[in-house]
Amino acid sequence: MSTGDAPIPPIGEFITFLYVEDLERSDRFYGGLLGLPLVIDQGGCRVFRVAGEAYLGICERPGQCQPDGLIVTFVSPDVDDWHRRLVAAGIAVEQEPADNDTYRLYHAFYRDPDGYLVEIQRFWD
Repeated sequence: MSTGDAPIPPIGEFITFLYVEDLERSDRFYGGLLGLPLVIDQGGCRVFRVAGEAYLGICERPGQCQPDGLIVTFVSPDVDDWHRRLVAAGIAVEQEPADNDTYRLYHAFYRDPDGYLVEIQRFWD
């Protein structure tokens, strides 16, 4: 695909959308438990600020959730604190916090209410 000499237009923000079974339940997880601030409530979709100009959107689409092959990763210096918080809230743990030599990070994995894999990680460097 050729674009010639045309300048590349800017991209200023980023949103990842997830289909969820129950909007209120997912709101309690992402907005409540994880504390992501709500940016806009569009009725059937809600958008939360993750960091800077990066956002996570959740849209209620019963029967259309497809959690396989997707990882929602949050980077934080406090992986162990997040682990304690999520375990105390009864969130399913897929992998306890551990070092990953290959990618030079420390991380843990959980499942959100719709089965999406959620990773909390800290880079070594």
